[in-house]
Amino acid sequence: MRIRPATPDELPALQDIERAAGAAFRELGMAEIADDEPPALDALDRYRRAGRAWVARGADDHPVGYLVCEPVDGALHIEQVSVHPNAARRGVGRALLTYAADRAHEQDLTALTLTTFTEVPWNAPYYARLGFRVLAEAELTPGLRRIRAHEAELGLDRWPRVCMRRDQPDGGPGRGLGGD
Repeated sequence: MRIRPATPDELPALQDIERAAGAAFRELGMAEIADDEPPALDALDRYRRAGRAWVARGADDHPVGYLVCEPVDGALHIEQVSVHPNAARRGVGRALLTYAADRAHEQDLTALTLTTFTEVPWNAPYYARLGFRVLAEAELTPGLRRIRAHEAELGLDRWPRVCMRRDQPDGGPGRGLGGD
């Protein structure tokens, strides 16, 4: 598997990955999440042009996962990480997060942050296994508070959500991300 910046012609494939990955939410009674449209091409392209959209490519050289992010309050905030179900449970998500941690380290950002559902097995429990911890309300930065407020406006708080953080390890780039 190779991770690299997304190209403009791959952006529709990222939307396809998002739709396929989202379908699993239906089994948890979260049809609204399963039916939610992926980020628009222009939004994905903004991440790409900013150098913050990366793809994991499979053996056939097609994208099997992607991650988009942005700096928020001194950390690299993971806006979305998705893996196609056909490539799930093979370390693709972990590899994308390690790649993001390395990019954050290069930019002297102190941590990775994200928001996620608490009761979805491939969300908060998965990230906890990778070294992320749930942030208490008092620990939320202004940027994370804005992100959470926007998510609430979108109706995502219908299901329990949290902000999580994984500090950059002292050992250098990418280290400290545990196994699946």
